[in-house]
Amino acid sequence: MPLSAPQRPRQRVHTRRIEIEGFRRDDGLLELDASLTDVKDLDYPIASGVRRAGDPVHHMKVRVTLDPAFNIIDAQACSDEVPYPGGCDTIGPAYRQLIGLNLVRGFRRTVGEMFADVRGCSHLTELLLSLPTAAIQTFATFRRDNEDTGEKPFQLDRCHALESSTGTVRRYYPKWYRGRSQGG
Repeated sequence: MPLSAPQRPRQRVHTRRIEIEGFRRDDGLLELDASLTDVKDLDYPIASGVRRAGDPVHHMKVRVTLDPAFNIIDAQACSDEVPYPGGCDTIGPAYRQLIGLNLVRGFRRTVGEMFADVRGCSHLTELLLSLPTAAIQTFATFRRDNEDTGEKPFQLDRCHALESSTGTVRRYYPKWYRGRSQGG
């Protein structure tokens, strides 16, 4: 069901775009290239000067290289457009600390702790929080989602629709259907 129509006339003034592309390298590893861009529809006066309508206020990028177990084996970050040149654009190397983390085991919590406050860039850190599900989708490209490998499919019990007691699981993953839980 789509969103309802706006109730009052309105003018768009800001757009944030987050884009993540997944790539398979010729050595079998995967890479995610992610970017976050903020653009104003009006001229935007900030301490470092006026950003003209349509010019990015933020344009940040992250690349992570992953092994098949979702471990980050390489990482880089950069900030191409920033509100405070000479400040915002110097934090990129700190994101090399991502190397060794696993994208599906405590990643969001760990990133929040590692790059909180002045230890990171709020925009780069926010961008990182989208990587786990993008990585799962990238890896999923190469396997059938209900393929019977003998192991419980990764996506089950990780979202509302795919909770083991739902009709969705009963229909698409009958082997893993567990019926309604007790007391529910």
